[in-house]
Amino acid sequence: MVYLCCQINFSAMLIGELSKRTGLSRDTIRFYEKQGLIKIGRRERRVNNYKEYPDAVLRHLLLFKKIKSYGFTLNESSEIISLLDANLASCDRISKAADHKISTIDKKIEELMALKRLIKNSIERCENGHRTHSDEENCLLFEIE
Repeated sequence: MVYLCCQINFSAMLIGELSKRTGLSRDTIRFYEKQGLIKIGRRERRVNNYKEYPDAVLRHLLLFKKIKSYGFTLNESSEIISLLDANLASCDRISKAADHKISTIDKKIEELMALKRLIKNSIERCENGHRTHSDEENCLLFEIE
């Protein structure tokens, strides 16, 4: 009769499998771990020191990916995942977070539109009389006065 000395966790996976299942690079997974966004305990290591990532880590990584796809930052995503883990992610709380994100996006759009206008106006000034006369002269658009 043969006895196994160690308990085998069939749902645990190495980083390569985790990368395939999440679509995230190994570097991204390692970065998330270094930032404390996912946690791997000492028990999740093999004798050869390879890390075994449990299904809970897979779930968190998939959540990070989905939440980030809505434009949330890593920190914001982490806060939402903490709420989900604590079963506190009510529709009201998530709606407030989404409304805040929408406001941030609207503000960024306004800033980008203002920047676009600035660039267009500067180019129009260049084309309307402030143009250099040869290809060997620098455009005056970025000249420091």
